[in-house]
Amino acid sequence: MRIVVVGDVMLDVDLSGEATRLSPDAPVPVVDVSGVKRRAGGAGLVARMLAEDGWPVTLVTVMGDDDAGRQLEAHLAGVRLVSGPSGHPSPVKTRVRAGSHPVVRFDEGCGKAPVPDASPAMLRAVEQAGVIIVADYGRGLAANPQLRDLLAGLAGRVPIIWDPHPSGPDPVPGVAVVTPNAAEAGKAAQTYAGFQDAGSQAPAVQDPAVQAGRILLEQWQSRAVLVTKGEQGAVLLRKGSGSPQTVPAPRVEAGDPCGAGDRLAASLAVHLLAGRDLGEAAGLAVRDAADFLASGGVSALPDHASSTSAARAARNQAAPRTQGGSRRRTREPLLLARTVREAGGTVVATGGCFDLLHAGHVRSLAAARELGDCLIVCLNSDESVRRLKGPDRPIIGQQDRAELLLAMECVDAVMIFDDDTPVAALDRLRPDIWVKGGDYKGARLPEAELVEQWGGRCLTVPYHPARSTTGLADALAKVG
Repeated sequence: MRIVVVGDVMLDVDLSGEATRLSPDAPVPVVDVSGVKRRAGGAGLVARMLAEDGWPVTLVTVMGDDDAGRQLEAHLAGVRLVSGPSGHPSPVKTRVRAGSHPVVRFDEGCGKAPVPDASPAMLRAVEQAGVIIVADYGRGLAANPQLRDLLAGLAGRVPIIWDPHPSGPDPVPGVAVVTPNAAEAGKAAQTYAGFQDAGSQAPAVQDPAVQAGRILLEQWQSRAVLVTKGEQGAVLLRKGSGSPQTVPAPRVEAGDPCGAGDRLAASLAVHLLAGRDLGEAAGLAVRDAADFLASGGVSALPDHASSTSAARAARNQAAPRTQGGSRRRTREPLLLARTVREAGGTVVATGGCFDLLHAGHVRSLAAARELGDCLIVCLNSDESVRRLKGPDRPIIGQQDRAELLLAMECVDAVMIFDDDTPVAALDRLRPDIWVKGGDYKGARLPEAELVEQWGGRCLTVPYHPARSTTGLADALAKVG
């Protein structure tokens, strides 16, 4: 269930400093450069974001055989890279900033490029995808005929998010969603016959993004078009649905919108892979993009050029991270388990009701987390707790119990299950280690036979007597 990013890569360079004077040669500011930051751009940025969040990602692209290409490879550490030769220089885009203000951007090797070949290894990598992002940056890869035929054949079976470029080809028919911004959508719609007539017949108050989106939905033959509108959010138009869905964006203070579209495409892939409906996935992705900008955008992304060893890349993926560097909390336990396993890590799971968290829970969970690279808690649902504990339980609902568990440093994910036992949940999760409290010591755990079927182990952690939810509930009842 790997995420595959297909598209053009480039080297992005940011030169930052202060401008306190004008040049004596011309009335232009002189920027005293104090910082230089390089990173993978284009499709490389999308893949880098996903890898930084801990998701298993493959980048399918073409690379130039030059210094910029070698720098790109270094900045893609931790990403599975399947590439072929581009046959032309690697594009480099350099931005100069004075404080927080852009001064100028100059591009190298960014002229029109011929359509590159797609190697058999590149095509095989695309075939193995659980979800695909086509990050087209107008450099020709999205126009490769073999690749397009393959993507068209996969469109009915695999969710494909297509991020288009004004210089690139149309998306292949049948993709799950195309994500132009409002300017791109308007420009693309104007190229089709009938756009002006449609505009003259539409009400004056109609959103131009909706008008353009309807044209593109028909012309591109995609299942949906999500037109992004910056701080105004986005609008989602779906095939067969007459009413567009407005997707609001939270208000954020962000000076540099660079990378927001890449963050949105990456988040859409994660949410669709998790099985969410496109409408819900779009809402979450718009919020993720806003959060990304609010946290500093591309300027806050870490530099991975020094992290080229496979061991370090594996460690980075085994302990998923946010842009700020803290451990990632997730409600997608199955995806987390796959990520950790593919990175060579150990998946640890435990289970229980966890109704009224107490010190015994905290100590046991912390001990379980020390046994591996992530801890996933299998949590009894409200209905399950009622059947096991009686009609007065749980005291705290399942969503609040999950939030409390996820707030703990030692818990990486929560998996809620409805059965009386965690057997079905375990069969889906397949952890390397299943942990129970030490009150089972000396007895064979009831889940042991199942866990051993896939080579897992069952272990116990210390039990802390005189600490229980029932005892705590009784004490609280007396106080009340």
